[in-house]
Amino acid sequence: MTVKAILDEKGRDVVTISAGETLGNAAALLARKRIGAAVVVKPDGSIEGILSERDIVRAVAERKGACLDDAVSSVMTAKVKTCTETSTINDVMEIMTAGRFRHLPVAENGKLIGIISIGDVVKRRIEDVMREADEIRNYIAAG
Repeated sequence: MTVKAILDEKGRDVVTISAGETLGNAAALLARKRIGAAVVVKPDGSIEGILSERDIVRAVAERKGACLDDAVSSVMTAKVKTCTETSTINDVMEIMTAGRFRHLPVAENGKLIGIISIGDVVKRRIEDVMREADEIRNYIAAG
């Protein structure tokens, strides 16, 4: 199973934000969209960073409400790990586990083309396991 299959099913829309936007506006965006992260992009569509709820919570814990006027660039993760459409579910799980993050942008030629969350990966793995179990049951029943 590849990332392409997941994106084909769930869609390729990604919530993005600019590095100069405020943390307050970013928090409102995440809450409004009911998501855990937004990809920070440059005007040309290239990935500049990623901002997660955890990044905002850490900033609030350190600086209280004063941080809400700070730029997204002040707390975003700038060294973003990405995957491609040809990455497998196992590849993605390994990257997420090693990096301890829950969102992985999908890029092609340096441009953002989608995003995969840990929820997407878990859902797909559960579907695969259920299908395999059904196939084994059918094989045993036919035997």
